[in-house]
Amino acid sequence: MSDDPIASPALAKAMPPVQFADVNGIRMAYYEVGPRGEGVPVIFCHGFPELAFSWRHQLDAFEKAGRWAIAPDQRGYGLTSRPERIEDYDLEHLTADIAALMDTLGIEKAIPCGHDWGGMVVWQFALRYPERCAGVIGVNTPFLPRGDVDPIAGMRAVYGDDMYIVWFQKPGEADAALAADPERSIRYFMRKPQMTLKEYEQLPAEQRTLALGEGLKLYDAGADTQQFLTDDEIAAFAETFAATGFTGGINWYRNFTRNWQASANLVEKVDVPSLMVMAENDVVLSPAMAEGMEAYVPDLDKVLIEKSGHWTQQEYPTQVNAALLGWLDKRFPVSGGQ
Repeated sequence: MSDDPIASPALAKAMPPVQFADVNGIRMAYYEVGPRGEGVPVIFCHGFPELAFSWRHQLDAFEKAGRWAIAPDQRGYGLTSRPERIEDYDLEHLTADIAALMDTLGIEKAIPCGHDWGGMVVWQFALRYPERCAGVIGVNTPFLPRGDVDPIAGMRAVYGDDMYIVWFQKPGEADAALAADPERSIRYFMRKPQMTLKEYEQLPAEQRTLALGEGLKLYDAGADTQQFLTDDEIAAFAETFAATGFTGGINWYRNFTRNWQASANLVEKVDVPSLMVMAENDVVLSPAMAEGMEAYVPDLDKVLIEKSGHWTQQEYPTQVNAALLGWLDKRFPVSGGQ
């Protein structure tokens, strides 16, 4: 794979013009809409295996609403640099990337909004850079306080070695499995939920192992009736990951233990207005995981997106846009009546 950025034609057609900034030792690609310098900007942080493209519906809605918003391809993804060292993908680097992007764009304070892994980044950003944080928005990913045990050891004990995050710890294995057919991998990931969360929770424990590798082997893309992306949207993801591979994103997971060790002395309190957008049928990040968040995030509003699976901002963009913009209008009104 080349180190030079390779833009997907399908992606470029659906996104604002890409821009680049040299931040924190990497070259970061980002997409920007709305009036720069007006109001508090929202910085959209994507998850795995996603891209800034995952926020295309939100960027469009924010532009129409006159809201300033920025969505970067985060390190390891898309048109942004992909460092080789696994430790370069820990939360220290991921949060520092956002702060450095803000510095480059002359932003004193922002509202980071994160989905999936991006959610972990934005809650940690609030802890590590409180002076740069005006508010926080979590999409599916709640604030998760530090546990008492190494998270990888805990996941292995509960789910076994086939659980996808545990599987990701094996260098090269998941990387090759996903890269063998990027379009098939994207189709496997980005589907409507196969069942409701209640139905999933009623399955026998041996069927709730989140064994991604085994599921991928059995997946028949031709028989899949649960797709919600268009062929062009799938192509935008598939073309990009065909060019970059999946290792950069998987390396985020390979820092779970490092992140846990490094967070021992963080004060776990988010003292800014926050919004938690939950998805009714996300089996990995269930709404129940957001219960009790108020102990750590006292100024918190919550919104439930009914019927949604994991890919909330893409599966139900109208509802998510309404939740985000409605909350922003209430807590961070833009001057001029917008």
